[in-house]
Amino acid sequence: MLIVADENIPLLDAFFEGFGEIRRYPGRSIDRAAVADADVLLVRSVTQVDRALLEGSKVRFVGTCTIGTDHLDLEHFAQAGIRWASAPGCNARGVVDYVLGSLLTLAEIEGLPLSERRYGIVGAGQVGGRLVQVLRGLGWDVQVCDPLREAQEAGDFVSLEHILEYCDVISLHTPLTRSGPHPTWHLFDDARLRALKPGTWLINAARGPVIDNAALGWVLLEREDLQAVLDVWEREPAVDPALAECCVIATPHIAGYSLDGRRRGTAQIYQALCGFLGRGVEIHLDDLLPKPWLREVGLSTDTDPAWALAMLCRGVYDPRRDDSDLRRSLGVDIARQRLAFDQLRKHYPPRREIEGLRVRIDGPAPALERIVTALGAVLV
Repeated sequence: MLIVADENIPLLDAFFEGFGEIRRYPGRSIDRAAVADADVLLVRSVTQVDRALLEGSKVRFVGTCTIGTDHLDLEHFAQAGIRWASAPGCNARGVVDYVLGSLLTLAEIEGLPLSERRYGIVGAGQVGGRLVQVLRGLGWDVQVCDPLREAQEAGDFVSLEHILEYCDVISLHTPLTRSGPHPTWHLFDDARLRALKPGTWLINAARGPVIDNAALGWVLLEREDLQAVLDVWEREPAVDPALAECCVIATPHIAGYSLDGRRRGTAQIYQALCGFLGRGVEIHLDDLLPKPWLREVGLSTDTDPAWALAMLCRGVYDPRRDDSDLRRSLGVDIARQRLAFDQLRKHYPPRREIEGLRVRIDGPAPALERIVTALGAVLV
């Protein structure tokens, strides 16, 4: 069996070497010649896998080690009898940690308590749903807009218009779709961006084109009251330096790039391939994860809860480092900048998740216990 794979998929050998030969390529350079003789294609979000790429090849299984599937031509897969799998939820916790770190930075800049903001989550799937759970666990006011879920289940969902009118923090976690009853391409267009409440914080860790980037640049220039955090960009790997300059935090599509999340995605595709081939699962992720650098934190019962929240989140991850890395890459020509964007992702440093962090409190402290539990850390 020949497996063609994105060279940036972690633990590739550990999970897949037992299936046959593995050929690695940069994700953006996988082409028809590369996949012609492949039986299995393993990718991440940077590779467009469609009829033009696969027609005439031997590929019968496509696995993407990512949550999203907008880079996959699922209609062609169905027509060609190609099985496929994605990794839903694999990096959800990493994105939640990214949003929490961004909120802490915005709160410091604005001098506003996070507990007094009104949060609007647009898209409540694997990522957005977990973010809602964390924010509500902290006792914060959270509104949720998800038309697809609203049509399928009972729940406390609101319209996007309500989010715009009521919320002063909006975090986007929708898939990218161009058609259907609820397309998300330029969901936040010029009109909706201009309708944001004064002082709104807008966070996009979903897909770049969910926001009209050109319109956002103009609106941010005109309205100094707005604050933006962008991890995704409309023309990746190209980043508009002027738009990045207007953002409080600008990062190279790494919100979900925790070590745990990336390896979890590989493990999920390994399991899917085992199922496709009728083989038993023999390799387990827990056996391949290193011990976290920060394993346990001790808190006194009189610890200020706001300080504890910031310390616990930033002790595991602070997005300001990634913001600095991206900004250093933008003062070059476009070809070098595009290359730098991919290099930042390829050589991303180890980063763990808040879940699994052990927190010990030296006595009863309900406010601290609530924070620890809401964050998903382990109270010991």
